[in-house]
Amino acid sequence: MPSPQPSATRDRRPRALVPPVPDDPAGRDLLARFYRALGDPTRLALLAFCTGGERTGSECVAHAGLSQGRVSAHLGCLVDCGLLEVRREGRFAYYQVTDPRVAELVGLGAAMVADHAAGVAACTRVAPAQ
Repeated sequence: MPSPQPSATRDRRPRALVPPVPDDPAGRDLLARFYRALGDPTRLALLAFCTGGERTGSECVAHAGLSQGRVSAHLGCLVDCGLLEVRREGRFAYYQVTDPRVAELVGLGAAMVADHAAGVAACTRVAPAQ
């Protein structure tokens, strides 16, 4: 009698990553920098907030509950990384997500954390947010 097939969760054979992680160190560094841009709770909250449509800088400050300077620094990071775009009109700045995949990526991350919350919470190798 043939042995049963291992379940998908027990199958630990390496699989090709789709899309693949870059082979070159510079490409991996760039990918890691992209994830570091997402690695701050305030930036994640601002990204999620801006997926709902164009938001003013003042709305972002009120949503984050932080000082205008701190929120501006986070928004600047997200703009510099290409995750948000800014439109200026007079004294006002309007922010919106540049790519609909940003919402999908944040949602996928949240789903994965929900599935692995105990492990993520117990991990001592990754420092909690300050």
